Amino acid sequence: MEYRFTKMHGIGNDFVVFDTYTQPLTLSREQVRHIADRQFGIGCDQVLLLEPPKNHETDVCYRIFNADGGEVMQCGNGARCAAVYLREKALVTKDRIIAETGKGRLILQIDADNCVTVDMGVPEFEPAKIPLKADEQLEEYELSLDGNHQTFGGDELTFGAVSLGNPHAVIIVDEVDSAPVNVIGPAVQLSGVFPESVNVGFIEILNRQAFKLRVFERGSGETLACGSGACAAMVIACQQGYLEGTIDAELRGGHLTLRWAGQGEPVYMTGPATTVFEGKIEL
Repeated sequence: MEYRFTKMHGIGNDFVVFDTYTQPLTLSREQVRHIADRQFGIGCDQVLLLEPPKNHETDVCYRIFNADGGEVMQCGNGARCAAVYLREKALVTKDRIIAETGKGRLILQIDADNCVTVDMGVPEFEPAKIPLKADEQLEEYELSLDGNHQTFGGDELTFGAVSLGNPHAVIIVDEVDSAPVNVIGPAVQLSGVFPESVNVGFIEILNRQAFKLRVFERGSGETLACGSGACAAMVIACQQGYLEGTIDAELRGGHLTLRWAGQGEPVYMTGPATTVFEGKIEL
């Protein structure tokens, strides 16, 4: 059967979007992998499935599938694309959209310049809730990676950990462009300290209000941008005293504007969402 889709991206983090408002669809892991395949499918970092709300308090049920077919609970760049998609298709007519996710509700505010501000929720640092195998909550954790840590020139790999609906490890580096992202990223994921795997971010501090970032995402590998990863990196860097105020996050696909007032407060992310093309695929 043929299904309509829309290809979108948020600063290079690309998505294939389906909605089930008029076209029922359930995706298997194999179908997601086929859709995401850049040679034999459409090609994307994640597949987004937008379903009608399950109650009167929300506007959409927002589901995210990584390129490997696994479902995850959070994607900030995808959330912005979901908001623009719903408006462009007239499925929602208001500027403030409430999305239900597997980890709770997201507030999506479509701004006048067609950027979207996402309330990403309150960061969670407690190891059991990230989840992270650690005896106590720390600002920095250390990990040996069977020799891979030597690419950073130290005995231990040091990282911060936080959840924003999905788990993140954040590593501060001197030069992000030369960081061994594709070596350290999968090594951290396979280390076993994150039971549900983890997105691994590599952050270079530029000044008190700006940083550069690369992210090796679970289920997708390195992407041009990761919205929740940018928020996680900002939170860890603020917590450790490197950043403050309104922050510019520079990723390989573009820039995001981030705000966080501190412990117990939600993180706000603002950025664009772009429609690339529409089509049909046989599933």
